[in-house]
Amino acid sequence: MSALPADLAAAVERWLAIDPDPVTRVELEELAAAGDVDGLRSRFDGRLAFGTAGLRAELGAGPLRMNRVVVRQTTAGLLRWLADRTDGEPLVAVGFDARVNSDVFAQDVAGVVAAADGRVVVMPRPLPTPLLAYAVRHLEADAGVMVTASHNPPADNGYKVYLGDGAQLVPPNDAEIAAAIAAVADEGSPVEVAPFDHEAITAADQRLVDAYVVHTAALARGTHRKVRAVHTALHGVGTELVRATMMAAGFDPPIPVADQAEPDGAFPTVTFPNPEEPGALDLALAEARRVGADVVLANDPDTDRLGVAVPLGGRAAPADGSAADGSASSRSSGGDVAWRALTGDEIGVLLADHTLRHTDGDDRLVASTIVSSRLLGLIAAGAGVHHATTLTGFKWIIRPALAHPEWRFVFGYEEALGYLVGDVVRDKDGVGAAVCFAELVAELAAAGMTVQDRLDELARRHGLHATDQVSIRFGDRASGLPRMRDTMDRVRAAPPAELAGVAVVHVTDLQDGTEELPPADVVLLELDGGGRVALRPSGTEPKLKAYLEVVVAVGDEPAAAADARGAARTQLDGLRDAVTDLLDG
Repeated sequence: MSALPADLAAAVERWLAIDPDPVTRVELEELAAAGDVDGLRSRFDGRLAFGTAGLRAELGAGPLRMNRVVVRQTTAGLLRWLADRTDGEPLVAVGFDARVNSDVFAQDVAGVVAAADGRVVVMPRPLPTPLLAYAVRHLEADAGVMVTASHNPPADNGYKVYLGDGAQLVPPNDAEIAAAIAAVADEGSPVEVAPFDHEAITAADQRLVDAYVVHTAALARGTHRKVRAVHTALHGVGTELVRATMMAAGFDPPIPVADQAEPDGAFPTVTFPNPEEPGALDLALAEARRVGADVVLANDPDTDRLGVAVPLGGRAAPADGSAADGSASSRSSGGDVAWRALTGDEIGVLLADHTLRHTDGDDRLVASTIVSSRLLGLIAAGAGVHHATTLTGFKWIIRPALAHPEWRFVFGYEEALGYLVGDVVRDKDGVGAAVCFAELVAELAAAGMTVQDRLDELARRHGLHATDQVSIRFGDRASGLPRMRDTMDRVRAAPPAELAGVAVVHVTDLQDGTEELPPADVVLLELDGGGRVALRPSGTEPKLKAYLEVVVAVGDEPAAAADARGAARTQLDGLRDAVTDLLDG
């Protein structure tokens, strides 16, 4: 290591002294032997920031990667924070998905908790994130840790924290826990870890999984169950629980996409294991055409998100010409039928409308984020129920319900495919959303309607709300972050008077917060006619996202909805170009 700068060589030596993982030790030793200063700096110039989403990063050695040292230090810091807020031995529920090292990290979490005089219940196998969120409250735990990187690329892993209320972290708890973690790391000593067979570590039994299945199956409150669903877990952990829950609710088991049904942390058939990504649903759509499905249900690898695709015109007859239910099909042209992936906002408003149709009471609460479609607010007003708008991120969705115990949370969503029906689980739940969407399709089919028919019905009632996104990257991190901040400062100082020929009628800067919302780095541009643009920079990378929405009135004539969709697409295309010019300017 003599060729390395002294500070870097010392940091590597300190890390090697406490790293229990032979894989990451070899990684560091090889980088040091090669004199790879850039490679080492990328691992040691800082530390992963612990925030409301916990940790998420590429696997590898050093404090800027996900590894066993980081996991152990993070858990030790969390236990120190809990020690001041719990009586006796804190109880921590631990879950993990099927990503590389998820099981190893979960064992390290359990060992650190046990060594710190805590008690641990570890999920019995790789299982979905919403089950862990459910387990925290079901077990009356003081905290929960889920080892997952959700829909990130295969090289990543992460560490997600829930507190005893079953909800994700929000400020100031995240900053307080981060400070405790930093204190542990600064000490530079190995974190004590108990063996995995320690008496304080127990495995959750099947009764916990069964309880979650029973609860989630009960979210389907109607009576219609005739639906042929194709399901893909995208190589994640969703196949088992989606199948069990749909069957418990009275549906036929979904048809799995065989090549994507088993957990595989390499995600071999997709570039990114995210239902939103182009190409991610190709195998599922091929299977849907082959079997004549009514709907494609797609989860991300930890099963907290749900993507949906539907055939245009109704049920797709099987490619061999036979009907899915054994009768002649008159609604499609077999395997050639066109399919469409729904947007996150479309899935959200459909599930919200469905939930409100199957619940009652003016104490009901629905929630959505500031970058999600505002159609949900109109649906809520029409139903006479409460609607809350929260900051971006699902950690905020449940907060209005916790702040207003007199209200009854029935549904919440964010446009990034995150949905929650009911409030027993307090995080997004792709299993519950899948079951409810299957019921929605079955119910519509029984009434002779399609999913598009219901969307058109909502559009006629409230106006067609069409949404899209623009994402602008500003180069590498070093030069890009300042450019991104300069762009936001420029828009704040001189917001546009119009976009794509439509007047900007109001500007809301959330930098200092409002009466309803805490501070956030978001600028909202309200457009004449009901449209909107929300500008939100990333907090960790040089990327700025703009969330677009246009509203088009829909008449009663037969072709009105289709005409409105065409007009909305034209308006969104113009708005996309105008916003791109604004941010690139």
